[in-house]
Amino acid sequence: MLALSRHSHYRVPMSAARPDSTPPRGARTRLLRMPERGAHDRATIEAILDEALVSHVGFALDGRPFVIPTLHARLGDRVYFHGSAASRTLRALAAGAEMCLTATLLDGVVLARSAVHQSVNYRAAMVFGQARATADEEEKRAAIEAFSERLIPGRWPEVRPPTDKELKAIDVLSLPLDEASAKLRTGGPKDNEEDYSREGWAGVIPVGLTAGEPLADERLAPGTEPSQAILAWRPDGSRHDFHAK
Repeated sequence: MLALSRHSHYRVPMSAARPDSTPPRGARTRLLRMPERGAHDRATIEAILDEALVSHVGFALDGRPFVIPTLHARLGDRVYFHGSAASRTLRALAAGAEMCLTATLLDGVVLARSAVHQSVNYRAAMVFGQARATADEEEKRAAIEAFSERLIPGRWPEVRPPTDKELKAIDVLSLPLDEASAKLRTGGPKDNEEDYSREGWAGVIPVGLTAGEPLADERLAPGTEPSQAILAWRPDGSRHDFHAK
């Protein structure tokens, strides 16, 4: 979970401090196919949301389905996302449209001996419900800080915070984790017994996001070097320790 109280006066409500709680299972979170891969504990769901950089918001508007990629950040038992105040999508969601938010992490490509058994290792979390527009200014600022800190931990003190005008141009919505589930696949291929005698390699190719060298903006002042927060950044939200041997 992101800790924001260093710069923001907003405090996560006490009701949000339930790290070991399990959201109630409903029809939408009950896994019908391969339920053994499912997880409903809050710790697993939060860990996936906290590691994923991008999620997708799904909803129906005027009878048409939409799936929109977005950045997100979790504060307590709510996951926040944002966009332009002029967005038709955000207006519809703020008005109470049913939605889901899905975050997926790809961990490996699973190569089996049979084409139909090839797969991927993944971790995915899906949250259902109705979003709430963030009206409280302190909560809104805390959510924007959370977006910044999720991208680059330690970056917030290095950037200019949003002005009142910029804040009014942004809508921040949040979704409770009351109705959520996770699904995970790990391990190697699961071939038919008769296929294990076939020739050819089988196994897993690990997959993960990596960070390249920072590319300076063309209008950067000469001599300006990336901060330690930038140099230490890793896509999964961890930080590289340059002092480690």
